[in-house]
Amino acid sequence: MAHWLIKSEPFKYSWEQFEKDKQTFWDGVRNYAARNNLKAMKKGDLAFFYHSNEGLEIVGIAKVVKEAYQDPTTPEEAWVAVDFAPHKKLKKPVSLADIKGTKELLDMALVKLGRLSVQPVTDKEWKIVMEMAGEKV
Repeated sequence: MAHWLIKSEPFKYSWEQFEKDKQTFWDGVRNYAARNNLKAMKKGDLAFFYHSNEGLEIVGIAKVVKEAYQDPTTPEEAWVAVDFAPHKKLKKPVSLADIKGTKELLDMALVKLGRLSVQPVTDKEWKIVMEMAGEKV
């Protein structure tokens, strides 16, 4: 199983709304690297849910429930969407400042490629962030 990080601005789509909806499709991605990450996701993969712009913290874990398909918001075949369901709210959100302050996470895409909206997370990074959140790995 691969691990990922998906970003959403809370005023547009928050973790709380995601939990209410019980499932959503991740659409509107118009960056080729982010699109390629969506295409690489497999059903059952887990993704950190990151509040960007305000909050700047990982607040939960989403689960891939449907692999990449044509993005319904555009007729352009280059773009895809992926369906996610909430998997778990983190016991303790993990802030970007805490991530940047952790030596082992300085190569994390969230630090190195801050603007990328869909990112891979290594197994090592996943484990460290989960520990920071007070979660069992």
